[in-house]
Order: sequence, then structure tokens, then C-alpha cells
Amino acid sequence: MCKIIVVANQKGGVAKTSTVRNLSHSITELGKRVLAVDFDPQFNLTTCFGIENPNELDHTTATLMTKMLDDVALPPKENFVRSIGKVDLIPSSIQLSVVDANLRLEMGSEHLFSNLLESLREDYDYILVDTCPSLGTLTISALTAADEVMIPVNPQLLAVMGLQELTKTILKIKRRLNPKIQFGGILLTMCDKRTNLYKEISSQVDAAYRSGMRIFDSQIPTTVKVGEANCCGLSVLEYDKKCPAGQAYMELAREVLVNAKD
Repeated sequence: MCKIIVVANQKGGVAKTSTVRNLSHSITELGKRVLAVDFDPQFNLTTCFGIENPNELDHTTATLMTKMLDDVALPPKENFVRSIGKVDLIPSSIQLSVVDANLRLEMGSEHLFSNLLESLREDYDYILVDTCPSLGTLTISALTAADEVMIPVNPQLLAVMGLQELTKTILKIKRRLNPKIQFGGILLTMCDKRTNLYKEISSQVDAAYRSGMRIFDSQIPTTVKVGEANCCGLSVLEYDKKCPAGQAYMELAREVLVNAKD
């Protein structure tokens, strides 16, 4: 049964996009069918898959959501889902920012994105959604569609400070819009285990959240290889099989699959 995992954090620079890009590839390496969905007007995930000029694409999350807002039938799946390597992708574009504004004016619009993903569930084992760095309408729509939310956190003070607000928002969504949503877990990213800051922040996260939420054993080390791979339109595992970050994302993929059986 397909699981929709939304990767979210209102703080930017915590590796949400890199996590979706690399985790999606790693899960396919374990034999699962994966759809990655770019639901951010900045379309960084689309770029990380090597797509140039996404604003010129005929079909994106923006055009699909616009059709749903206008009660227009969606095109066939093969028209808007792009296969890149082993991963399928629905790209984004800057026009999604217009959709964001329109969603605020539309009654019941929080469920439109959920309806889009529900129509695709039967084709995949996992759907991974990249979100924008805010708790605005688009992120709320994504969380309304989610079975689980994965929260990337880099070991910096400001990133951790926003965790409480995010968890409160998710609990509100669970009560009001999406009773099935669960906390998939906190993922520590961009980790340099040699620093005192890493040790302090990781200890704070563990003390504050371990009793009520999964904290993934896998931690993603900081490395320039992830950024280099993104620039080449590749996962870090494809870019450099020996890169510790690529191996860490494979371990994370194994954790995700094991947790799905719990």
C-alpha cells in the first residue's frame, strides 16, 4: 500500500530538497516504486533532477492544481509524470506561487492536493513530497495529503527553535484536516559530528522529542558532494557511490522501509 511522505520544515536550508532527491533514489534501489513531487514554487527539486527551464513545461504541479481549482479534468498521467532514472517526478514551476494565492480564496482547497495524490497511489509504493520553507497554504495542503511527515533538521540553533511551532501545526492539521497523518520522524542533516554545536543540538533534540517521536538513527553528514550531485541532476549515490552522505541516505531508506512494516 502506497505511503505518502511529506518532507517539511518551515526553516530553509535544512536539506529538505536534497533529502527528497536522494531518499527517492535510494528507495528505488531497494526495489520500490517511487514518485517524487515538487510542491515548492522555487522548483529546486525539479532542478536537482536535471530539468532545465521548468517554467516552460506544459505540465507541473502548478498547472495540475490550477486545473483542479477550475474543476477541469486532469491530463493522462503519462503527460505530467516524468521518469528520470528509476524515479518518477512531477516537476514544479514559479507559477505555483500564483496557485498559493488562489488556494487561500478557495473554499475547501486544502484537500485538492490530496485528491491529486490519491489518484496516483495505486501506481507507487512511496510518494515523497518536497515543500516550501514556510507554514503557508501550500505546506498545509501537502500535510493534509500526508500519511507521514519527515522533518529534516540541521544542528543549528534556529533550525531547532522552529520545531515546536511545526509540531503544533501538524497536530492542528491532524485534528482538523487529516486525522491519518503521523510523525514519520526527525532526520538530522548536514551533520559535522566533530563540532560541539552538533553534540549540543543533537542532545537537545533527543531530550525534547525522543519520548514522543521517532528520531532516525541515520544522520546525513555535511559534504560538498550533495551540492555537486544536485548541480549535475544526480543523486549523491549516483554521483559518488563511496560518498558517506549517499550511504547515509541508503541507510535512511532502509529505516523508512522497516518502519513501514511496524
